Amino acid sequence: MTYWLLNAVFLVPVVIVAVLASRRIRWAALGLTLAVLLVMTAVFDNIMIGIGLVAYDPALITGWFIGIAPVEDFAYALAAVLGLPALWHLLARREEPRD
Repeated sequence: MTYWLLNAVFLVPVVIVAVLASRRIRWAALGLTLAVLLVMTAVFDNIMIGIGLVAYDPALITGWFIGIAPVEDFAYALAAVLGLPALWHLLARREEPRD
């Protein structure tokens, strides 16, 4: 199983949930959050890979890198940024009018 196939297990449901909540999501805030989280992921993943804390099987990655981190490693940041706000909006309690 490649890392992209593993990522698909997480990304497909996240995209479905994000589409369902797309009317309520503040896309500008989501974009800014994604940019910050991707930069942080690039920095810390490169550190973790550089010190040998994490390793990837070269046969299971695409071979595209940001620094020494494979691009597949950034899918989890994307899933978190899309999925958490979407779930928040879909699962939020509706305020009932008071008498």
